[in-house]
Parts: sequence; structure tokens; C-alpha cells
Amino acid sequence: MASHQSPTRHSGVNRRVLLASALAVSLAAAGVGGVQVSRAATIDPSRTPPKLAASTCADRTYSAMTAAQRLGQLFMGSVAPSALDSRRIDLMRQYHVGSVFLAGRSNAGTAATKSLVDGLQANADSVAGHRVGLLVSTDQEGGQVQVLSGPGFSTIPSALTQGTWTTTRLRGESAVWAKELRTAGVNLNLAPVADVVPASLGTANAPIGKYNREFGHTAAVVAPHSDAFLEGSLQSGVLATLKHFPGLGYVRGNTDTTAGVVDTVTTRTSSSITPFKSGIDAGAPFVMISSATYSRIDPNNRAAFSPTVIQTMLRKDLGFKGVVISDDLGNAVAVKAVAPGDRAVKFLSAGGDLVLTVEPNLIPAMTKAVQSRMAQNSAFRTQVDQSVHRVLAAKQKAGLLSCG
Repeated sequence: MASHQSPTRHSGVNRRVLLASALAVSLAAAGVGGVQVSRAATIDPSRTPPKLAASTCADRTYSAMTAAQRLGQLFMGSVAPSALDSRRIDLMRQYHVGSVFLAGRSNAGTAATKSLVDGLQANADSVAGHRVGLLVSTDQEGGQVQVLSGPGFSTIPSALTQGTWTTTRLRGESAVWAKELRTAGVNLNLAPVADVVPASLGTANAPIGKYNREFGHTAAVVAPHSDAFLEGSLQSGVLATLKHFPGLGYVRGNTDTTAGVVDTVTTRTSSSITPFKSGIDAGAPFVMISSATYSRIDPNNRAAFSPTVIQTMLRKDLGFKGVVISDDLGNAVAVKAVAPGDRAVKFLSAGGDLVLTVEPNLIPAMTKAVQSRMAQNSAFRTQVDQSVHRVLAAKQKAGLLSCG
């Protein structure tokens, strides 16, 4: 998330590819490039037709889903790991919400957390006789931002401390912390923070510096340490998230508690973008988008609602192909002036994939707005389909899909 004042808290449809080299050559010669042509035009009818590559498990799951189940994959709602709210859980089940965020604080330990998560997973949707597991996430950064603690969980130092370690040590420690999350049933960590907070700003930076959430004060320090944290997490089978793109290090206000937060420094080529590029190259499966506005990138839109930030910078400039998740679009003051349904539509229209709301009661309004836009706009429908596929591909990577 953007802050913790009181720290509580792939891809579009895979096209079936033709394996036979003879067909590949004939398509290339015809200059087809992705357009289907008649078989008679390219294949000798006397020859055996080439076999088609099997679709992925994510593709098959998508094909078997209802429209409501697909829509539910676009949302992540929060639950408190210390005391489950049955009404909140029932609402998320009703709307087929495919991801859960453990928000708040719990010192119950790994075993109790696993029991709680198992209960959530038991109620996940089934598709074609197979359960589609939930992405279960939390904020387990360290220091003041560690949601889960107690027996079985390490006490994780702040990122600023982690940034003084060798990357080898951090990678190893991160693997241990991720293994603890895995033991507790958590398969997605909303970490590491890849933001660069300049030393001149330091703790005056409300969302990051105030809590020592940064690995350091230069991109040269942050990038390798953010990568090490990411790699350790992936090594232990927990998906990780680079946040908060394109960076919250140069702002003063906290988007969770303040409206109109503007970064007047960051550009598309700033050195502070480097940790995100490095993390993407290291295999980051998720990137979280900031809710601040970047006046030198897109002065007219918050980053979470900006095609320039998500599609141009993140997708094109940095080549990111994974899941783009929002920062909180539920309770954050930064988005309060925008109607809940519009928040979801604007984020997805800008190129986002997974709407995070710490207030699940907004999901009905968000779902209705997304459905309405899908009915009106074919380009938006295509984007939504691609987003659902990215989320399902991430779930396949996390071992949450079964297509046996």
C-alpha cells in the first residue's frame, strides 16, 4: 500500500501456435503475421494436418468460467487475519472475488494463519470441477510494515536496514521470510518497495521515508536490494510485487490519507525508474501502481488512471508483461473524489489488471460499472479479457490452478 501510518495492514489470450515448420514457413512467405488464412491456401491437403499446441491451464480455466467468475478475477478485497468478517467474506464469494488481501495486524503465527487461509481457499470458486485458488496477499516488508507475526514468523527489520546488507544475505533472508509466508498459506507478497527516497527528503516523505520503507536513497542502492528481496521471494514460491510505480520517493503527502499528492520531479527517464526496470528484468510477476499524480509524466491523471504510466511506461518502455495491481482504490483519500465504479473502470481502461480495495463493500458498485462499460465498449472488453488472463496466468504460476 502507499503507506502505513498505523501499519496495518499474463498475458492476454494465448493464441494457439502451429508447430509444423512447413506451415510456419508458408505463413511467413505469405506475409500473414497473426492473421488466420484458409488451410487450403497453405497446406497440401494430401498431407496430415499439423498438431496444434495445447492451450495453457489458464486458457482452459478461462474458457470454462462464467462471465461473473471472470469478472471476479479482476478484484482483490481485504480481510483481517485476526478476526474474519463473515459478511465481508460472503459478499466476496457472491461476487466471485478471486484474490484476498490480509490487512491489519496479526500475531497469531503461521499455523493459525494457515488455518484461516485454508478456510478462505475452501470457499474459492470451482470451474469445470477444479478449484480456482485465491491469490492471498499481505504486506510483509519488514520494520513497521509487517502484517503477520507470532510463532513461525521472523521479526523482519526495516528495508532501510535490509539495504545495508549484502545482496547475497538479503536474498537468503528473503527466501526464509517467503517460506514462512508460504507455510502460512500466503502466496503473494505486496513487496518489495522499489521507491527511491532522496536523502534530502528522508522522513519528510510521508508514505515511504517516514517508515524507513526504502532500501536506500539512490537507485544504485535500491535496485540490487529490491532485486534480491524479489528473487528470494520467488525462490521460495511466493509471488512478489514491485511498488509503487513510477515511484513515491519524491512526494511529501501520503496518498492513503491525503488528496492531491503530486510528484513534480519524476520523468519517464528518471534514475528512480531504474529499480523497477531492474526488478522487471529479474522476473517480477506483479507491479503496483501509485495513486499520486506525476506532473512531468501525465499531469491530467493519477498514475493509477494513466495510460501513459501503465501502457506506455510500464508495458512498452519497461516491457512488463505481468499483473498490474492498483494501490488501494477503496479507502485511500487520494481517490475519494472519484466514484467507486469509476475508479475501477478508469484503472482497467488505463491498462491495469487487478483492482485492490481494502473496502470490499465497494465491489458491487465497481463490478456493475465494469459490466456496464464492457457492454458499451469492445476495446474495453478486450482489455478486461487480457487482464483476466494475466491474473489466471499468475495463479497458474503460483500453483493455484488444476487442469488435470
